[in-house]
This record gives sequence, C-alpha cells and structure tokens, in this order.
Amino acid sequence: MGLNIVSNYAANVAHRNLTATDAQATSSLAKLSSGTRVVSAKDDAAAMAIGSRISSEVAGLKQASVNAGQAASMLQIADGAMGKTSDILTRMKTLAVQAGSDQLGDTERAMLDTEYQSLVSEVDRIAGSTTFNGQSLVAGQAATELNTGTLGTSLEAADGFAKIEFNPDVGAASFTVAYDDDATGTGVLTVTNTTTGESQGIDLELSGAGAIAANSERTIDFSQLGVSITLNSAFADTDITATNTMDSVVNAAADSTFNFKIGAGTTANDTVAITIGATTSNALGLTGTDITTSANADTALDAINGAIDDINTKRANVGASQNRLEFAAANLASTIENQEAARSSLLDLDVAAEMTKFTSKQILMQAGVSMLAQANQMPQNMMRLFG
Repeated sequence: MGLNIVSNYAANVAHRNLTATDAQATSSLAKLSSGTRVVSAKDDAAAMAIGSRISSEVAGLKQASVNAGQAASMLQIADGAMGKTSDILTRMKTLAVQAGSDQLGDTERAMLDTEYQSLVSEVDRIAGSTTFNGQSLVAGQAATELNTGTLGTSLEAADGFAKIEFNPDVGAASFTVAYDDDATGTGVLTVTNTTTGESQGIDLELSGAGAIAANSERTIDFSQLGVSITLNSAFADTDITATNTMDSVVNAAADSTFNFKIGAGTTANDTVAITIGATTSNALGLTGTDITTSANADTALDAINGAIDDINTKRANVGASQNRLEFAAANLASTIENQEAARSSLLDLDVAAEMTKFTSKQILMQAGVSMLAQANQMPQNMMRLFG
C-alpha cells in the first residue's frame, strides 16, 4: 500500500492485537488468582449452572453428615441411660429373689423393699434427666386427647370446637367449660379443672371486629390449666351448656420418635425416623410393685423379668438405629466425595495449562508493545521525502 501520514495502519494492527492479547492475559490472570476456570457465566454458562447446583448440594450433604453424627451421639446417650437402667433392674431382680425366700421375715423384707422402691424412683429419675439439647430421650412422649367423644355431646366441630389439647403435665383430669355472655357479643370463656378446682377465664368476643372470621380458627390458651381450646367461626355462646365436660388422657409411656434429616432434599429418603423406647417405671411395668411379702416379691419378679426383656429390646432398637446412622454417614461421605469430584471437573482450573497460556500471552504482550512502538516510528520515515 502507499505511504501516507494520515493513517498508521501498522500501528492500528499492532494495537488491535495488543488489546486482544491483554484481554486474554487478564482473563488468565483472573482464573489463576481464583483457582477456577469459570470466573463468570461467559466462560462456560452450562458448567457454572451445574457446578453451582452441585456446590449447594454438597453444602447440604455436609450438614446432613453432621446431623447423622449428632443423631448417633443422641442415641448413644439414650443407650447409656438404658444400660444403667438395665443394671438397676438386675439389682432389683436380686432383691426380689431374696425377698421371695422364707428365710426372711416381714421386717427384713421391708428393709429390702426400701432399697427396691428407691431403685424404682431412680429408674424414673434417670428417664427424666436423660436429655439431649433439652429434649427428653427415654421419658416417653405424652399423648393428648383431641376432639374425641370424651368432650361431651355438645362440644362438637359443628358447634365451633375445632380442637382441644392438654399439656402432658396436666395428667388425667376432668374439666368443664362455661361461657358467660354479657348480651353484647362479648363474654368470658371459663375452663375449670374439676379434679383440682382450679379455674381460668379468658375474655372472648364473638361479634364485631373481634369475631372469628369465616373458615378460620382461634386458639385460646388456658396456660394456668395446661389446656388450649381451638374454636372455629361456628362457635356461639349457645353451644355452652352445663354438661360440657372434657377429660385429658395422658399416656406418658408412649415412645418418643425423632426425625433426623440425613439428606439435602425433602423426600422421605432424606429423613429417617427413629423411635426411642420409654424407660420409666410405668413404661417398664414396674409401677405399684413391691417386695414386702413373698407373694408380692414373686409378682415383682415377673414384672422385672418382663422389664428386662423390654429394655433389652429397646436397646437393640437403639443399637440398630445407630448402625443405620453410621452407614448413612458413610454413604454421605462417599456421596460428598464423588460430588466434589464432579464439581471439580466442571469448575476447577488446570493451573499448569493456564499458566502456560498466561506465559504465552505475556510474551505476546511484550512483542505487541515493541511492535506498536516500531509502528509509531514508521511515519517519521516520511519526513526524509521532504529533504
């Protein structure tokens, strides 16, 4: 092409190539400094999306692995308590066998029964004090009566009663319900524990702004009595009569069930439910037993033998659950390892290859800067034509 002083084509070419090389070197530098080959979506949008999902999955699985470990520790605490209770049962059996023999008199049996009853109390104390993070493990869970026939013929859902719940600490007791309407749509809903005589009233508005909205519910908490009543919009003061009674039914011997999250999802396979048997004296069938007579000692011996079998079964269930959790934790570790490998193949940088590329771009940049300088010197040769 002809010589000219308006355009410096060589310099423009050198600058364009230098700019491209600088961008590539900057990209390599970003990847090397971050350790990932996908710094932004433009590098590899598909790999970034898949890698991000895998990373979040791995984070969830790591927490699930922690959950499995803590669950196993929780079960170990329960197993330890059951082991001590089993030791107590062994001692109680010894006392019962001793008390069942006629070389002892009533005085000696009374002495043995003193220890026997203290051991029964210790069984309950261990059951009540064995906790993990504030949760009772082997004391059992209380079952509450919800909207059953024991509530009386007038306390029905159609009359506005949606649910009745009793605090497990209440125990077996009877209650009456009354509503005192002041004729303005506002009154007092009163619950009375007929067993203890304790009563609690709560203001309740049935009309106007305070009325229960249609197709909704309102729970009134009688905390002093350990009772809560959930009413629906059908409730009216005419639904309360003198015969409105309800009974709390508490079963403190019910086993406790815990749900442990050992997966990163929400399906049934991501949660394992483990039941820990109750080890209270009531749950083991020891309540009311004594060894004050030879006959009573034999009866207690039968109960103790049943309790020993029962607690061994419950310990076996806990042990089986521990083994299950250990396998689950091992599977999680394997899954995390494989997921990490998959994520690495998508996102992690081959440092050696990228360093080679970066070195190449550095050389090209140095050459580009040199050539741009040379190209900028070329127009000066035109001045010789004016000599």
